[in-house]
Amino acid sequence: MVTIVQMLENNAVRYPDDIALIELKPSIHYRKTITWKEFNDDANRIANYLIDKGIQRDDKVIHWMRNSIPWLIAYFGIIKTGAWAVPLNYRFTAQDFQYCAGVAEAKAIIMEDEFTSAVQESKPHLGTIKDYIYFGPKLPAGMVHYDAILQNSKADPVNIELGPEDECGLYFTSGTTGSPKPVLLTHKNMSFTANVEQTHHHQTKEDNFILLPPLYHTGAKMHWFGSLISGSKATILTEFSPRNVFEAVSREKGTIVWLLVPWVHDILVALDKGDLKLSDYDVKQWRLMHIGAQPVPPVLVQHWWDYFPQMKYDNNYGLSESTGPGAVHLGLENAFKAGAVGKVGHGWQLKIVSLEDNREIPPTMVGELCIKGDGVMKEYYKNPTLTAQTIENGWLHTGDMARIDNEGYVFLVDRKKDLIIVGGENIYPIEVEDAVHNHPKVYDVAAIGIPDERLGEVVCMIVDPKPGETLNEGEILAFTEKVLPRYKRPRKVIFDKVPRNPTGKIEKNKLRAKYGGKII
Repeated sequence: MVTIVQMLENNAVRYPDDIALIELKPSIHYRKTITWKEFNDDANRIANYLIDKGIQRDDKVIHWMRNSIPWLIAYFGIIKTGAWAVPLNYRFTAQDFQYCAGVAEAKAIIMEDEFTSAVQESKPHLGTIKDYIYFGPKLPAGMVHYDAILQNSKADPVNIELGPEDECGLYFTSGTTGSPKPVLLTHKNMSFTANVEQTHHHQTKEDNFILLPPLYHTGAKMHWFGSLISGSKATILTEFSPRNVFEAVSREKGTIVWLLVPWVHDILVALDKGDLKLSDYDVKQWRLMHIGAQPVPPVLVQHWWDYFPQMKYDNNYGLSESTGPGAVHLGLENAFKAGAVGKVGHGWQLKIVSLEDNREIPPTMVGELCIKGDGVMKEYYKNPTLTAQTIENGWLHTGDMARIDNEGYVFLVDRKKDLIIVGGENIYPIEVEDAVHNHPKVYDVAAIGIPDERLGEVVCMIVDPKPGETLNEGEILAFTEKVLPRYKRPRKVIFDKVPRNPTGKIEKNKLRAKYGGKII
């Protein structure tokens, strides 16, 4: 097995002077590049510094930064030591940070300036953390600057042998349903996912992957692992806007972009309104747009093809517990099946099981999606009970409801916890959301259950109209009469923003907390 550390080191030997990474901050006209050799040398400097400070195999180093070239350098520097990288969500509060640091019993932290206040506030609760590495403009007392490490530490190779079963990453889930769960990943998990990604999307040395979603999450980074195998460059675009995406693709000759559903919405709205004009950009080399992290309304994909009829499209399914994307993917040759998540991914197995008795059920029936492969996490760290409930005989129970058609295509139905039961009938929110997404004035939509004295629950729609459009409840209800059976139609429509986390998932816990207690 070739580890991701060895992939980086191999690229530093094969392509020492080729650009590995480009970082763009459009608001300040910032552009920085780094070669594969510089990338590997700087990761060695971070690793050697950590080792000199006493960091050993299986120690934990928290990694709290926003997307940047230093983010990836720090990540590889940590795992080169045999320690575990513990990337944190940049939306975490001081309390979240204390929780994660306590679970991990971290020995060190590499942090960006933005999180200084939270870290300083938390210091009385961080007994295990002894070393603080800071990245930013003004060095706080008691910390060491990241730049000083790169200037003063050795770039010598780190001679620590890393095996497939060695742990290397502790990822805290996004926490949309409660306290973040600590997912423990191994080098085997990482290498497997890199090979899955490169197999699915055929990265070659000539590609340039435009990288936008947060690196702390398993999604974006694991998609980039395909570029790590091929030795191709990637562009870290740190600020999203439709214009920024098209300028990056045009100027940097981007060939692959992974977008979240809200970003696709924003791009299409900008194109529809004429705020973005394709004629202003050179995007002919853009060969692939793919989406993951949440269900994708088919109408969105069809509208994308109105503007990009020749572009390849792929949908990817995965979760932190499966080391990110690829367990199910549509495949570049199956774009006609938009609406499906796809077929089983390279090296994976899948099945749909009954919630009642956990037995595999036949095609077309709805049950829980289970997946099996070398991407399945080792465990929920320090939680053997939850691990045993989630992984059975190597099968990961995803918590996602799905069905498989007779051709083997998987269709997500919804999360088990999001099921709405109306008078004994099961309603899967995604069915309602997909229908309402077809309304020409709707930008985003979410469905939740709210209490009803007679039926127990009924469907409530939270609708966010497109910019400049006006909508009322009557219009939405009249529209759903044409596209949904009576028992699935919403009884209540609320106009509000649909909250999504940094990876694009609808934060339905927030909507339930805000609106779920209302009785009609």
